[in-house]
Amino acid sequence: MSWWWAGAVGTVRKRQDDLAAVSQSEQAFESVALVVGSTGIVGASLVDILLLPDTPGGPWKVYAISRRPLPPWSLPSSSSVTHIHVDLTDSAAAAEVLTPLIDITHVFYVAWTWRATEEENCEANSAMLRNVLSVVVPNCPALVHVSLQTGTRHYFGRLDSENCVHYPPYTEDMPRLDMPVFYYDQEDVLIDAVARRGGGAVSWSVHRPNIIFGFSPRCAINLVCSLCVYAAVCCKEGTPLRWPGSRGGWEGFITPSDADLVAEHHIWAGFDPMAKNEAFNCSNGDVCTWKKLWPILAGRFGLEWVGYEGEEKRLKLAEAMAGKEALWAEIVEENELVATHVSEVANWWVVDKSLDRYGLEWDILDSMNKSKEHGFLGFRNTFRSFNTCIDRLKAHKIVP
Repeated sequence: MSWWWAGAVGTVRKRQDDLAAVSQSEQAFESVALVVGSTGIVGASLVDILLLPDTPGGPWKVYAISRRPLPPWSLPSSSSVTHIHVDLTDSAAAAEVLTPLIDITHVFYVAWTWRATEEENCEANSAMLRNVLSVVVPNCPALVHVSLQTGTRHYFGRLDSENCVHYPPYTEDMPRLDMPVFYYDQEDVLIDAVARRGGGAVSWSVHRPNIIFGFSPRCAINLVCSLCVYAAVCCKEGTPLRWPGSRGGWEGFITPSDADLVAEHHIWAGFDPMAKNEAFNCSNGDVCTWKKLWPILAGRFGLEWVGYEGEEKRLKLAEAMAGKEALWAEIVEENELVATHVSEVANWWVVDKSLDRYGLEWDILDSMNKSKEHGFLGFRNTFRSFNTCIDRLKAHKIVP
């Protein structure tokens, strides 16, 4: 059975047991990964999955790069992982920590930063990627592949754009929009850096997930974690779980991306010749609606729920959750959760924008045909993915 197929249809992995059963301390590493953004929503999945015994290219050695130290909910680290903390916007600091890492075979770049304007996003994010690749590509003789994660905003542009967008379903052959989008700058940096190596020895891939369902609360756009925090607040206050989005967000189709699936997509591209030097969408392969997911979320927290009630009764979480810091502290203490500030585990602006579908009048749907045509048949059941994310957040004592 193919590796990604087993991951898609098998039972939920007990990763801690898998890792405990395999001691890599005395094994020779076949591949060496640099995971940039290792505490983010896909980076955390990459670090986990690379260490599993059935992952292609293994046994893996992993350099896990993050800006901040490991969060308090992190599991004990494997001896195969070296955690490095550095601000990649600082080119000198990046060069200092990356220069000694000359054994890297694969780079998985899943980091990003957010600025006030898209022009600033372009500058900051392209600089971060350049600071990594300008060191790693020329200094690592065994390097064979660099993967970059962007997203479906490649197709509809800036969050405040109203025109000049492609209509779904999104396919990878759609041209770039005539507007600044930092993904475009990153792609140019990636392709230029690999070309400078010469000889075709190093390949690249670009991965464009849709809205990501994953575990890591450290990610600023972890929608499921934010919604679970909102549900916990509703429990504490004895109020129903009200839908905070638009009619389109409630009824429209969505094609989410499971973080583990996206990680598997990156790893697949690092080894399959059919994936070399290509850009791919990456979503679960099914469609669903928040109208069906909302009752599931409410049920997991024992809440009554309310769906879309019309624009005149529209709830904005950025407004409704303002000033809830003390209430969240009470929830943490009463339920013996990991100590967090509400701003660490919830981003209300992201929830409002996402469930409004960024104000767009159409569904944000992508196509997985290119991935399937190139040999990746992995998929996820979105409803199971959603429940699994909630399971992990509860198990790690992030939410009650």
